[in-house]
Amino acid sequence: MDTSQSSGARRARRAGTVVLAGFLAVTLAPGLPAAASGGPAESACPEDLAGQARCFTGKDDNGAYYAIAIPQNWNGSLVMHAHGGPDLTESSDPERSPEDLARWSVMVREGYAWAGSSYRRGGYGTRMAAEDTENLRRLFVSEFGKPEQTFVHGQSWGGNVAAKVAESYGAGPDRPYDGALLTNGVLAGGSRGYDYRVDLRVVYQYYCGNHPRPTEPDYPLWMGLPKGTTMTSSDLNARLQECTGIDSPPEHRSATQQRNLDDILGVTGIPERTLESHLRFATRTFSDIVHERLDSRNPFGNRTVRYRGSHDDAALNAGVRRFSADPSAVRDLSYDSDLTGAVTIPVLTMHAIDDPTAFVEHESAYRATLTGARTSDRLVQTFTTEAEHSSLSDAEYATVMSALATWTRTGEKPDPAGVAGSCAAFDERYGTGCFFDPGFQPGDYASKVYPRPGGRHWPAISAGRERALSRMPGVGIAP
Repeated sequence: MDTSQSSGARRARRAGTVVLAGFLAVTLAPGLPAAASGGPAESACPEDLAGQARCFTGKDDNGAYYAIAIPQNWNGSLVMHAHGGPDLTESSDPERSPEDLARWSVMVREGYAWAGSSYRRGGYGTRMAAEDTENLRRLFVSEFGKPEQTFVHGQSWGGNVAAKVAESYGAGPDRPYDGALLTNGVLAGGSRGYDYRVDLRVVYQYYCGNHPRPTEPDYPLWMGLPKGTTMTSSDLNARLQECTGIDSPPEHRSATQQRNLDDILGVTGIPERTLESHLRFATRTFSDIVHERLDSRNPFGNRTVRYRGSHDDAALNAGVRRFSADPSAVRDLSYDSDLTGAVTIPVLTMHAIDDPTAFVEHESAYRATLTGARTSDRLVQTFTTEAEHSSLSDAEYATVMSALATWTRTGEKPDPAGVAGSCAAFDERYGTGCFFDPGFQPGDYASKVYPRPGGRHWPAISAGRERALSRMPGVGIAP
């Protein structure tokens, strides 16, 4: 679908904004009820939004807690936020969305209404999270009216969720979403996006041999932990420290610890500062994916991988544990989280070049996905020289949000240099810095993550395959 709009359509949308602004002047006037009984309840805003917005919280019919903020100077548009993780709470976390609102309050300060769902449960489930995000959008419309424009934003795993929202709902009957913003996103999907953590799990065990220990019951490493068992973060940290001395100054590590650490980092390409968090994901989140979502079937494999970068690659490849994935588990994880590239709305991404958690090469996977689906004309990618994952500069968020809104409103596609050049004006307000590098291009995904058979072909799942699977009962991950 052409992302441009006729001047008549744009005039109609602007007229709708005037009507909506009048609607809000009544429904959000001080002293009037916030919404119908059982709907959003007015609550305290984050500190930096005090006096600038009205905030609401609630719980939807599926049990998902949510937070909503509408600024006093509302520009008529809405940002739907998809949070990262996944969190491993058993049920929806009532604190998650208010915390996300505080983290991304820049959106509200820029004049956008904001709504974020905590999802109906913790644990993995990309389609579930996308559905909960869409359900909250519908709730917003029913309570506060239809915005002039609606955008979906996701960061980290939330980038995967938001990309799924764009594919699943972007071309709906009333075209509910106008654009998508994906920041530091996990955009290679579930069936390929965690392969480097599979590699970490087996490489770590080869060198350390303490996860599990020889004195503990053995189990396949792809499952993270045996069903029904738990491991605290402090216990995992203790094992990592025992093997690598990671928490000790280099001069206090033994020669064996230092070599173990060097080999693990050299083979996996994982930064030292996030080694523990990646190992935790490959332990606890893998356990959730395998046991809670896939009925203890294995979606991961490394049978054909040849590891390199250690002091003795031959010994490593001869001794590392090997396994093959269960095709039905791969199918279900792929259907749940892999992206088809079938987007009909503008998508703008921003990624830190030195993101230590979701490597910047995820952007190469996403571009290849849209190229394979022949929709890359709807994609603009920007990169920053930052080295963080969970948050970037407020001035940059304001910049890319403005660029996306202008693109969807005018049909004029931005370019990375233009986006970078517009950041200084926003930084005058926020003072958090502008770090765009418009000339940067990430390497191929296979240059960072050892490819499995077929792993160089994108998209990982075609739109046709997705449609076929959607008609098969029991496929995917249950909500």
